Amino acid sequence: MDFLVFQLQAPLASWGGAAVGEYRGSYEYPGESALLGLLAAALGIRREEDSTLAGLRQGYGFAVGVQDGGTLLRDYHTAQVPGRAALKGRPQATRRDELAVPKRELNTILSTRDYRQNAACVVAVQARVDAPYPLDTLAGALRTPRFVLYLGRKACPPAAPLYPTVINADSARAAFEQYLARLEQLHLAHPDARGRSLLEDVAPLVRIAWSDGVAAGVNPDLSVPRKDRVIRRKGWQFGDRTEHIWLRNEGV
Repeated sequence: MDFLVFQLQAPLASWGGAAVGEYRGSYEYPGESALLGLLAAALGIRREEDSTLAGLRQGYGFAVGVQDGGTLLRDYHTAQVPGRAALKGRPQATRRDELAVPKRELNTILSTRDYRQNAACVVAVQARVDAPYPLDTLAGALRTPRFVLYLGRKACPPAAPLYPTVINADSARAAFEQYLARLEQLHLAHPDARGRSLLEDVAPLVRIAWSDGVAAGVNPDLSVPRKDRVIRRKGWQFGDRTEHIWLRNEGV
């Protein structure tokens, strides 16, 4: 079977989970909603296109190979927002429109936001029978995206090309192994004047996370619920799914 595999690396990434109150946490790797949003941005699909987004959600499964979960960076964040009364009956297409009220009507909200520093992972996309786009089309969109791509927040652009590649393999794990081997060869093909690679070494996988229906090629060490199944993107409504996780043991 075919898998679309690409890499995600950045100095900062933020893969948020359920956000309640003032705290905005981050997982160490992206979930289903983040990956669907990345593909939608690359294809030029807008948030209000619910039926098109539903087709993406139903058409693909994902596996994430974590190379480095990164280190935690916690940001104390302040922002100004107008009260509900000030916004009533006034459309706000942009942040500038939202803030176009007298200063006395602006309130300050506080939040704590988590980021992952220097995190890196690879993603495998498996098409289902009702997939709306071929994997080659998704790969082309990731190479030349319609909208700007970012890793969880707009302040987190990718630090390296996504290098999307369609790989035929028996499982996501096998596809990851082929992909990382290709990256290693690319690194070795571009040495400096002393024959050393100009790029960092390709890190091995420390875990693989995947959803039901994905041919992972490994047995799960644990299965946990994760609330990132998109129900209605425009209304920020998400449901639970089961995420399976394989952990690399020393020597495996």
